[in-house]
Amino acid sequence: MTSQPFTEVRFLAGQVGETVRLRGWVRNARTSKTRFIDLRDGSGFVQCVVGAAEADPESYELAGKLTQESAITVTGIVQLHPKTGQPELLVKSLALIGGSQDYPITPKEHGTEFLMENRHLWLRSKRQWAILRIRHTLVKGIRDFFDGDGFTLLDAPILTPSACEGTSTLFGTEYFHEGMAFLSQSGQLYQEPGIAAFGKTYCFGPTFRAEKSKTRRHLTEFWMVEPEVAFAHLDDVMALGERMTKFLIQRVLEGRQEELKILERDLAPLETALTTTFDRMTYTEAVEKLKTLGSDIQWGEDFGNDDETILMNATDKPLWVHRFPKAFKAFYMEPDPLDPKLALGADLLAPEGYGEVIGGGERASSLQYLLDQIDHEGLNRADYEWYLDVRKYGGVPHAGFGMGLERAVAWICKLPHVRETIPYPRMMGTLRP
Repeated sequence: MTSQPFTEVRFLAGQVGETVRLRGWVRNARTSKTRFIDLRDGSGFVQCVVGAAEADPESYELAGKLTQESAITVTGIVQLHPKTGQPELLVKSLALIGGSQDYPITPKEHGTEFLMENRHLWLRSKRQWAILRIRHTLVKGIRDFFDGDGFTLLDAPILTPSACEGTSTLFGTEYFHEGMAFLSQSGQLYQEPGIAAFGKTYCFGPTFRAEKSKTRRHLTEFWMVEPEVAFAHLDDVMALGERMTKFLIQRVLEGRQEELKILERDLAPLETALTTTFDRMTYTEAVEKLKTLGSDIQWGEDFGNDDETILMNATDKPLWVHRFPKAFKAFYMEPDPLDPKLALGADLLAPEGYGEVIGGGERASSLQYLLDQIDHEGLNRADYEWYLDVRKYGGVPHAGFGMGLERAVAWICKLPHVRETIPYPRMMGTLRP
């Protein structure tokens, strides 16, 4: 005789009155005359009610001995909780699959260092479950957005021979007889050749920055999506970035209500971002605005995290800041034809103090300009000959951007630090687990 198949917690709302089998882990067990088990199976959470009259004697006794994170199977009837109206399970029988003794992460408060050292277990918490499911939704949403918009995925290499964003933030490794190779800071340079083949491309994968930074916004390993579009200009990529951001917010609001409730996320700022046009402001205007808000920034200085926080605490909408001084932008940025001191770059800053989530702009299309820039930056031209070929053979105006997935997750979930946005964060001093 074939045993009854298992179901998942996420399906229980459609199985009220039916007898089902579940399997999962005990989040918490409370013992009184009636036993209560909070069960987690990966798809959701459910309360299991174990009464002496309904459960067999062995199961009733076992329910009084279960410890946190024990793995069990349980059979019972799906019913609705009389107060919440949510599904719960009236247990008939249960069995222990894997015991758990002295689970280190208890319901009490734990310090960040302790939780980071136990990240492999911290993932089991309800909060982390919610965050990483929203991350999953954003990952799928990113792919769906670009795939549905005529883009072709063009995977960029992780090992590269040269810098994209500056040589001081590279992780290097010996690469056979070729000398040093570096973990990629960005896949953008490899998207630019692709646009002559496909018109619109994107890559989406891990990138690495060896910045000695300990701010709440920085990781040394993070995921980035980078679209590139032929015949596009600065305004085109700002419009594209806004469409993508709204698409992703819509996905989360439609599909992750339970997770947002777990995080106690105020939805009003997300709904505002979804339903309004993003503001735009030049770098020069932003500097003047910052000065009125108390910042001591001077024209020509890049924004620090504090500046972005000050600026974005003063608005309830995402903000594009564009036309930055060329001096602190990447060598490949197109200069502003109206003011050569400026680059046609743009950053999308998230409200509620979150700051930059997207950075991009128009790429230089002049071969001679790029050669001059490579000389000015002291870069090795041989490392970029392949990149220069894009301008030699049918070069066109083009533009793109990069969005850091973890920063987007942090904003959408309203998290205090990006370390909670990725399963196993890598930061200065954090290499395990």
